[in-house]
Amino acid sequence: MTLVAEHWAPCSDRARERDDPLVGTGSRGLRWFLIEVAASWGHNALLSEPFDRELGRALIRRIEGAGMRPLVIRRTGRRVASATQRWAIVDSRPGLESVVWGEVTDASELLDVPLDGSTGVPSSRPVYCVCTHARHDRCCAVRGRRVVTALAEAHPHETWECSHLGGDRFAGTMVVFPHGLYYGYADDGDPVRIADAFDDGRVVPERYRGRSSLTHPVQAAQHYARERFGDDRIEAFAPVAEDVTETGWRVRLEGAGAGGEVIAVELEETESEPLLSTCAATRFVRVRQYALRSISVERPND
Repeated sequence: MTLVAEHWAPCSDRARERDDPLVGTGSRGLRWFLIEVAASWGHNALLSEPFDRELGRALIRRIEGAGMRPLVIRRTGRRVASATQRWAIVDSRPGLESVVWGEVTDASELLDVPLDGSTGVPSSRPVYCVCTHARHDRCCAVRGRRVVTALAEAHPHETWECSHLGGDRFAGTMVVFPHGLYYGYADDGDPVRIADAFDDGRVVPERYRGRSSLTHPVQAAQHYARERFGDDRIEAFAPVAEDVTETGWRVRLEGAGAGGEVIAVELEETESEPLLSTCAATRFVRVRQYALRSISVERPND
């Protein structure tokens, strides 16, 4: 269903007015290739000046062809290119989380960087990427700027501005690497708290959208399990199984105890009312949402 938009307002303002849920909205990303582009970005950061357009196309084909997600990054406040260009390969798969950094003296050399993470310098530091991609959505620039400024003051070495992450209406949006933890509405609270929670091995549930390595139903199931049992550890409620039902999904998660129990979460997949999902949108769409039908504990001897 589509409808012509009549009245305009920033998409993140509309999302807050509707109280759009963050639950299960993190887009997929198992492995990532981060590329530093210090200058201003166009609508597509790798396909607009000053970055070489043909090189950008070749990089996107190569990165996506390897099953990875490209993401452009830059230091906040910096718009002058340095003598070298940094890159990073991030693995967000559970149990394999890692970050490897490298640099090139010419952007064309990015085409020769092995995508298996076999070169570069491994880093144990987290990477906080905040979307400030103004040409893609104005909300990301306005709200993202507040988030990245606060984070950069507290964690200057770990904080980067980044290109489009998805979920513009949830601005300010950010992702925490290497685990691929998505957050939204981050400017409504203290974004430094998100970084502090990560250092402590935990998520901030009220701002958390989901983990990039997991499907949307699993992200939603973990949310409801955390809400029910109060366990905000990053590694809590690992997925065991995921099945389609007549009305949605049945997701089974690892329990927190040592007795082998499993958390069974029944989800109903619904659609939102028609909405404008970005600032640039001119037609209304419906987006998927996940409502909790039931949650129960299954024990081995039951």
